Amino acid sequence: MNKDVQKKKQFYPISGRLRNYLSQYKREISLAVQYENLLQSVDAYPLMNEKNEDTLWQSMVYDQHYGKEIFEGLKKIYVLLRGGGDQKILDNLYVDRVDYCTFGNTKPFRIRIVNHYNDNHDYFYVKKADASRIYGLELEQLLSPNEINFHVDQDTLVEEHIIGVPGDDFIENFLEREDLNEVRLAKEFIKFNERCFVRLLGDMRAYNYVVEMTPDFEQNQYRVRAIDFDQQSYEGRKSFYLPQFFKNNLPVVNLCSRLINVETSHQYQREERTLIKRRFNVAPTRIARLRESMCEDTISSDQQLNTLKVDLERFHQDSRFSQCRTMGEITFLNIAILLDLKNEAPVRLLG
Repeated sequence: MNKDVQKKKQFYPISGRLRNYLSQYKREISLAVQYENLLQSVDAYPLMNEKNEDTLWQSMVYDQHYGKEIFEGLKKIYVLLRGGGDQKILDNLYVDRVDYCTFGNTKPFRIRIVNHYNDNHDYFYVKKADASRIYGLELEQLLSPNEINFHVDQDTLVEEHIIGVPGDDFIENFLEREDLNEVRLAKEFIKFNERCFVRLLGDMRAYNYVVEMTPDFEQNQYRVRAIDFDQQSYEGRKSFYLPQFFKNNLPVVNLCSRLINVETSHQYQREERTLIKRRFNVAPTRIARLRESMCEDTISSDQQLNTLKVDLERFHQDSRFSQCRTMGEITFLNIAILLDLKNEAPVRLLG
């Protein structure tokens, strides 16, 4: 599994304003296990895939007594994420494996949970909480067609597993299949590209999203979903927020270019903006609270901030970007312009 070498992202702490937001909307709750607890292993071994290739994940080994305590706590977290905290089902579950990722910015733990009775398994993730990532998760919940479940406790973030075929695997193994509906896939990728740009979610290389395939009465439908929100409003280059510009997405981009003309592509972009605008209008109070917090927060460097201001001012021909002081202000000004929501720009820029 080859991953592009990237400069490690700087972590930004959760501010008091953001923590108040998370508490108000039931995202912050007490968790039975913290990220730091999972680091206390006595050994680890490489996790290999079915081709006996190193996945760059390490399976952790814990002291017997400590591990039992940790595993019970992890089961409780899983029940919170999937079952609303109903502890009656705890006895049905066991922790099969705790894997540690050695290449990700957040160095996440992936927990494999198995049902005793039918051997069905599921996953969830334990990560270090980072403000930009949390903003990304919230914007995904509020502005995308997807539900996303996560909780925060102090400096620990837990996220549910998002089901789908990883983008790089899909490109390698599904793109040439005879049953692939190329037009539907191309349309969905264009819409995904637009969703990312509207809310400035960056780094959607092929391994940072999944493709969901749903059988329809005619042919498959497709949904492209982000699975990594680490680069929400963080990078300085506009192109970083457009999946079409990443090299490992080129086979899908070529598919779009071959099947979808420019006029139709613009139609799909307008359709997606309309859908995002409707979602925006469903939860205006919550989005306003999120905007207030994000516009006050520091979630990137001054260098990245200044670069993105210049790029987006040139792209939109709007001088207000030069007045933005934070990535949050840039993000919500970009949203307001693209969705034609003039009154939803950052308050400081409304005049």
